[in-house]
Amino acid sequence: MSEPRGDRRRTALLESLDHHLRESSLDSVNIADISRRAGVTRSAFYFYFENKAAAVAALMAEMYDESAVAATALDGDGTPAENIEAMVRALFSTWDKHEHLFRASLDARATSATVRELWDADRESFVPVVAAFIEAQRPGVADATALASVLLELNDRMLERLALGGPLDRERLVGAVVTIWLRTIHGEVRA
Repeated sequence: MSEPRGDRRRTALLESLDHHLRESSLDSVNIADISRRAGVTRSAFYFYFENKAAAVAALMAEMYDESAVAATALDGDGTPAENIEAMVRALFSTWDKHEHLFRASLDARATSATVRELWDADRESFVPVVAAFIEAQRPGVADATALASVLLELNDRMLERLALGGPLDRERLVGAVVTIWLRTIHGEVRA
């Protein structure tokens, strides 16, 4: 069964945007180029998306799905440190695959309330998973939901440091984030 024409047009626009973001920043990509590469008119772009930021938000769905898979590493068979490290490394792997999209998402988040709301909602959807992990590791911990929310904010910041650069190389960043997660949950570093 073939995809309906409208779905094909929307998919073509998203593929075109993804292609352009691999080569340049969100600011330098223009809607005419996106539309032309997709084989549709500019008005077709605006039929599906309010602006470039809204189209970036649509592209973020795949990145979100891969981040959800990364979160499942917390339920692995390893030690808490191994499971947390596996989750962090899976997030890095997702970032590596979608570096261009992550950078565009950061740009779009800075200028679009819609993208900020989507970004925040996506992060918040992981809070129950992380809170359950915390409660399983440390039964009776006070406000696991707040701890989960802060740890997820740390993950966001870690990915921003990858995108924007910083003083720590990847391995030191992984080690530091794992240590913060472990100390937050257990009060000390445990293997």
